[in-house]
Parts: sequence; structure tokens; C-alpha cells
Amino acid sequence: MNIQFACTYWGQEGTAASTFLQKILNAGYRGAEVFLGADIDFKNAIIQEVEKARKNEHDFVFIPLQLLTPEQESIDNFISRMENELLELSSYQPTFINSHTGKDYFSFDDNCRIIEASLNMAAKTGVRILHETHRGRFSFHAATLISYLEKFPELELVADFSHFCTVSESMLQDQEEIISKIIPHVSHIHARVGFEQGPQVNDPFAPEWENHLLIFEHWWQQIIQHKSEEGFQNITITPEFGPPPYMPVMPYTQKPLSNQWQVNVDMMNYIKSKIS
Repeated sequence: MNIQFACTYWGQEGTAASTFLQKILNAGYRGAEVFLGADIDFKNAIIQEVEKARKNEHDFVFIPLQLLTPEQESIDNFISRMENELLELSSYQPTFINSHTGKDYFSFDDNCRIIEASLNMAAKTGVRILHETHRGRFSFHAATLISYLEKFPELELVADFSHFCTVSESMLQDQEEIISKIIPHVSHIHARVGFEQGPQVNDPFAPEWENHLLIFEHWWQQIIQHKSEEGFQNITITPEFGPPPYMPVMPYTQKPLSNQWQVNVDMMNYIKSKIS
């Protein structure tokens, strides 16, 4: 299985697009996962740099994020905003879109309307839309996600199981059957290690987190093995340890307990050495 690693722009905000692209290529990444936001100049710059990277490496991965700002609005308005965002992101010819879809407090029927709208947009544009397993979204909880997968068996997911751990306040030891139903839908991995009380440990390579790292490694290996058995030759992974406040910090000084950039690079190299 060929693993293509993308680098998150999260934590690099303020870095010029050209500097970011050169930095990640030098580090060994072959892709970028970016929340473009509303800054037109940044959007234009990052798209231009991605096009340059693709000229040198035709399979360079570009993953924009669909993430709506919170507003007091009707479901119809939410869907309209999401559709507009997905249409714009699709115009940039991404490898796929990572969508933060729906809300944890929306009803099942309303979230289904939102998912259906995203599926229709993917059919319209020809751009795949993947849905991240994330707190606050329709996919916030492993067990409740199953009903959506049964209704929409074609759904593709971005696996960030750290959110499941936090929501369930466990390492999902008693939810193996549920996770086994989710894994076949995963097409992209966010390689971050969470724990029972939060979505990100301070340093996944510290000895006190060894068991947690091994649990996540096992999940990632299961995902990759399933994709391989299904005949896929490639899968994408974004090491996605975030900056503060995701990154734990010292009190008073607010100094991060680890170097976010280095942890993500180290996680990429760890996966290269451990998982195939």
C-alpha cells in the first residue's frame, strides 16, 4: 500500500503559502490539508503553490476543509451555506474535500438532509467529499454514526478516532464491533493520538502514552489493511497534532508542552517505519 502523507496548515497560520509548501516538501510530505478561510489573497496564493507542486509531482495531494462558522440559522440556510462552500472548494480541483458535516445537536433527519446535499454536490462536481469523525458534527460518536452509515452506505470518512475516545471517555475497548463497522468507510486518516479525557496527548512518543499510541496504530493498520484487501493501492494520511489549545500547555506561561511541527513530522516517520 502506498501511503501519501499530507501536512496540515493548522498551526502554520501566518506562514506564506510559498514558504509553507517548500517547508512541507523539504520535510517529506507530498500533500497539504488546508482550511482556506475567507482571505482571498491567501486562497489564491495557496492554489497557485499547489499547482506548482503538481507540475513537479502529478500526484501531489490537496485537501481543503469545509468548515462553516457557527450561526443562528435554519437547516435550509445551513445547507445553502455548505453547498456554496463545497462548490467553491470543488472549483480548486482538490484530491477530495474534508467536510465537517452537520451538527451533533441536529436531529437525525436534519443531518441526513445535510449529508444528502453533500452527496448530491459530489455527484454534481465529480469531487469526492469525505466526512470527518469529529466532536460537534453528525459523526461525533461511534455508535450513533452507524445509523448514518446504514442509511448512506456510500459515505466516505476521514478517521479521527481521538474524538470517539474523548466523547466515550474510553479507549473504545468495549466498542470493537462498532469500530469494525466504521473502518470500511474510512478513506483518509488523521494520525493524532487522543486519550480518555482529550483529543490530543502532549507527546505521543512519551513512554506514558505508549499503550495509547499502540491502540491508534492498530486502528490505522486495520484501515490500511482493509483498503488493501479492497484493491486500493493508495491511501492518504495527515499527521494532525494541533497547536494550542489542542496542544496542552504550561499554566501561566502557556508554553506548549511539545513542538507541534516536530511531533507531526515524527509521526509521519513513525508510520512509515511501522505501517505498510
